[in-house]
Amino acid sequence: MSIIETSTGQLRGVTPDESSSDTNSIRVFKGIPYARPPVDELRWRPPEAPLPWSGIRDASQFSSSCIQPTNTSSFVWTRGDFDVSEDCLYLNIWSASEASKLPVMVWFHGGAHNSGQGHSEIFDGTKLAEQGVVLVTINYRLGPFGFLAHPWLAEESEHASAGNYGLLDKIAALKWVEKNIQQFGGDPENVTVFGQSAGSQSICSLMASPLAKGLFHKAIGQSAACVGPAPGQDINGHERGEALVRALPQDNPVRNIADLRALDPALILAAADKSQWANASRIVIDGWVLPEAQIETFRSGKQAQIPLLLGSLADEGNGLFPVNEKLTRDQVDKYLQKLVGEDARTLMTEYELEFDSPGKIQHAVATDLFFAFAMRRWAEYSEISGNDTWLYFMDHVPPAFHLYWPDNPELALAGGPRSGGAYHSGDLAFVFGNTLRVGLDWREDDHNLSQTMVEYWTNFARSGNPNGNHLPEWEKFNRSDYATQVLNSAPKSVEGVRRTKLDILSKAQAL
Repeated sequence: MSIIETSTGQLRGVTPDESSSDTNSIRVFKGIPYARPPVDELRWRPPEAPLPWSGIRDASQFSSSCIQPTNTSSFVWTRGDFDVSEDCLYLNIWSASEASKLPVMVWFHGGAHNSGQGHSEIFDGTKLAEQGVVLVTINYRLGPFGFLAHPWLAEESEHASAGNYGLLDKIAALKWVEKNIQQFGGDPENVTVFGQSAGSQSICSLMASPLAKGLFHKAIGQSAACVGPAPGQDINGHERGEALVRALPQDNPVRNIADLRALDPALILAAADKSQWANASRIVIDGWVLPEAQIETFRSGKQAQIPLLLGSLADEGNGLFPVNEKLTRDQVDKYLQKLVGEDARTLMTEYELEFDSPGKIQHAVATDLFFAFAMRRWAEYSEISGNDTWLYFMDHVPPAFHLYWPDNPELALAGGPRSGGAYHSGDLAFVFGNTLRVGLDWREDDHNLSQTMVEYWTNFARSGNPNGNHLPEWEKFNRSDYATQVLNSAPKSVEGVRRTKLDILSKAQAL
């Protein structure tokens, strides 16, 4: 049994085996409040510091997940039923019992900023903590509760800001870590943030936010960036927010922000769905958390100047983006001409070598644009600023299973468990070292690659360099040969991946 003193009170954590005589076993503290519950008058406000408590708070159970739709995902992201609540701003910590001044890794989960939780079984931090880091996972506000922007909210804000509450939650969690993590054996001056999909996009945005300055010292981005062109309209999200309010039931009209705060959460979720609120970016340019479009901050070199490790997978669009098999060749030609101009014919030829229909070609181009190209571009901005940068590309194909439903992992694919390719989120069990904890149909080469990735990630958290010990050498990214570490059963550095395609996309989108 472990008792820790924090800035708001004492916590009692647990070890996996309370009877163990191992003095350095991994202890876990669950459901630690890092902010006050964002309910009632605190709904759609920046998070406030948690209230202190008396006595010893039990930290043996995870908190509820943040409010979100349930059972709405598909493919590997399908989830079962689980408890949700607006009272959800809690974090979890894994650390060795005798830890001291260890590097800290703070995880931001994915889910399109609409779903997910930091305490999913796949994110269990035991294996990472066994590598000599302190691992923190958090829950943050999601969907319209975390990212609604509306003129009413801007009017009441002292910063004239609305939206991005989920980003502010992450900042609050990092401030909590800065103040308290030393008590858990972590070094507050060596904090690495890492995240996947929406979590990675959040990290990219926090690197561009003046409010997050100095709160983390390294970053790992997995499968999403924030350095694409800024939206051409509604950049602050107010129009979508007003559309959501108009979509609310009219039998009890909402006339002001007080009425909106009094609504049942289910009505807000339904209005978000009806108004298609989530069809554009949940993160908005609010003028405070993000003073300008992220791409402008990166272009001018004003982002956080820190070591960066980032990358994507080979088949991210599988099951994530729809394939429109009704598209004609002429429609795809026009799509490519708009995208890359006079290089459209060359780009089409490249993709025709792999894909046999206009719909599949368009799907592949859109996937590369959102993932492989975006991550390379983020790496370019980092390298231009003189930061150590490490780029990867995972083409190892994992088995497909329900990632977030450990009690029901079975996912029957017509072509077998590995017919989904190297799909979006297929890296998660590998990064957390949990191929023996979740999923089905694992092989020895999966477990071996997982151990390699765990060591790369924790080495980077320790020193800013993923290399070390017996690991295959990972060459630092540079803009002469675009050095990229290919992650599979025989990891190695290559001179860029999908080079011709990404070079054409790069010509059309100036740095």
